[in-house]
Amino acid sequence: MKFSYDWLREMVPGLSAKPAELERLITLKTAECEGVEQAGSDWIIEIDNKSLTHRPDLWGHYGMAREVAAITGLSLVDPVKPELLPAGESPVKVEIADLARCFRYSALLFENVKAGLSPEWLKTRLESIGVNSINSVVDVTNYIMAELPQPTHAFDADKLAGDAIIVRTARAGESLAALNGETYELAETDLVIADASGPIALAGVIGGMATAISEETTRVVFESANFEASTVRFTSSRYKLRTDASVRFEKALDPENTVRGIARAIELLKQVCPGIRITGGVADRRAPRPAPSPIRLPLRFVVRKLGKELSQAEVTRILMALGFGVSDAGAGELLVTVPTWRATKDISLKDDLAEEIGRMIGYDSITPAAPRVESVTPPADPLRLYLRQLRGQLTAQGFTEVYNYSFTNETDARRFGLDLGEHIAVRNPIASELTHLRRTLIPGLFQNILTNVRYFPEFRLFEVGNEIHPQDGGEPLETMHVAGALYSAHGNEAEFFEVKRVIECLFPHARLAAAKARTYEHPARAAEILWKNAVIGRLFELDPSVLQAEGLEGRAFVFDVDLPPALRIAVTSAIRYEPLRKFPTSGFDLSVVCDLHTPADSICDALRQLAGSGLAWIEFVRQYTGAPFGPSQKSVSYRLEVGALDHTLTAEEVAAIRSRVIEGMQAQGFELRV
Repeated sequence: MKFSYDWLREMVPGLSAKPAELERLITLKTAECEGVEQAGSDWIIEIDNKSLTHRPDLWGHYGMAREVAAITGLSLVDPVKPELLPAGESPVKVEIADLARCFRYSALLFENVKAGLSPEWLKTRLESIGVNSINSVVDVTNYIMAELPQPTHAFDADKLAGDAIIVRTARAGESLAALNGETYELAETDLVIADASGPIALAGVIGGMATAISEETTRVVFESANFEASTVRFTSSRYKLRTDASVRFEKALDPENTVRGIARAIELLKQVCPGIRITGGVADRRAPRPAPSPIRLPLRFVVRKLGKELSQAEVTRILMALGFGVSDAGAGELLVTVPTWRATKDISLKDDLAEEIGRMIGYDSITPAAPRVESVTPPADPLRLYLRQLRGQLTAQGFTEVYNYSFTNETDARRFGLDLGEHIAVRNPIASELTHLRRTLIPGLFQNILTNVRYFPEFRLFEVGNEIHPQDGGEPLETMHVAGALYSAHGNEAEFFEVKRVIECLFPHARLAAAKARTYEHPARAAEILWKNAVIGRLFELDPSVLQAEGLEGRAFVFDVDLPPALRIAVTSAIRYEPLRKFPTSGFDLSVVCDLHTPADSICDALRQLAGSGLAWIEFVRQYTGAPFGPSQKSVSYRLEVGALDHTLTAEEVAAIRSRVIEGMQAQGFELRV
């Protein structure tokens, strides 16, 4: 954006800094200055607009003049004369349909207007900052926008239909023939300025050709409005139409500036159109807007933030020079009132005020020093340590960690027999297919399997993530799980026991208990994972039909563990030291003949209980089916090692334990082969 040096000097009398020096001051204190160039008898200072994104007041000469005055310590002259605003009823009626999108709309009727060539001073000043001269009335609107900065617009009053100007959203089928020669088919979300015949301007963006100022214009309705920034931004983006007005409205302008724009227009129009006459007062409609709350600013906070000693008088001087109201709140605190032109989307915290003070004293004047912050060891987080160990153990077992979105969809629900009604629907999904929050990690892992089978015949994956469950009348419950999958294109039932081995590595002495298979689990290979007699998860083979539906012939074995109960067991289960046995043990083998469907684990439990405290360890040896056993029978063999901590067991003691085990198993209905 370009600024006229002469224009700035009109508002900062006594400004003696040369353009190059002023460039240096602006660069240090306000914004990045791209350079100074000569334009006739004037000098033009060009500012990088990106550095002014949060400062709508600096998109005009008056705001920049305020900065220059504060930097140089000179006084600021306001070009606006509010006393010029006429009192009385306005012949122009203004209606605002939605005050949340149009905060204020001010208008004034001028008569005896002659829209001819602008005087040379006006043309030269506009052209020096890159604005083309059109006619005296339009040039005044551009001048005010470049000065205050308040976008304004002039309608030919004789071309307006009806007696009211209405700010509303566009209706279905409406269009606008704009000043740029293009016709736009309007969307029903567009905010427009309309009369009785329809839209006459696209609010905050561009005016319409139907009410444009021409050489025949004698009556003008001069408008000065304030619109919601996002509304103007969306409309401008939709039509790929960026104008000088729209880029300013997008920065959230000051609603108090609309009547100031009208007052400035009165003075300028009288200069360029001698004989012009004002009819009635100013039509002014606005949304109620509470004054910004004062900010308490402790002086010690500013000193600590900036790392530089500052007096209360210096802080007060800087803030008042920038337009803030300052009063002494006592106890080393200031009560700072934010001016309206800085209260839209700029200053709201004491940190913002510290930044203002810092840039005005100059960051180059602050000696760089590392902040003195006390280092405090954070409290121990058992979950974080536990998850790190868990991930390390899984990767050591050949698993690769994956990360999936916390969403599911109708396809996953149908594939795994889930009820979407029991899931939380996403109001604004990041993708059309990610419609609900997941209640299980399994569908995500299955998608990972489908992705990887194209490249690998065998692989292992795991994920640590949250299941999200709805709660009646409360926030959703997020439960952390670890789920893993072992896929093999040529696998068999032995892979199930490989996953069981992995589970035993993660949760020492964990056991499996047969469980009723869910719809997506293999009917004969589904189990609950028991750890310290608590159910912490499931281990199963994925039902072959789920894989076959995707054209896969391999096998997938999956585990899913609920981590909170597993963590509680891990934290509360103390590991006790057991000394090595000093005396040898004696062993014997037993083969138990039982029904084919009897779980081996239940046989092992029975043997362990009957052996009692003398059992050192028990080990599964083999399982056999076939002759001489019937088709519904099997033989399960175990090796039992028995011993004592204080002596070597005699042959009689070993025989007694063996007999007790055999008799006990027979009493439970088992046949033993010894």
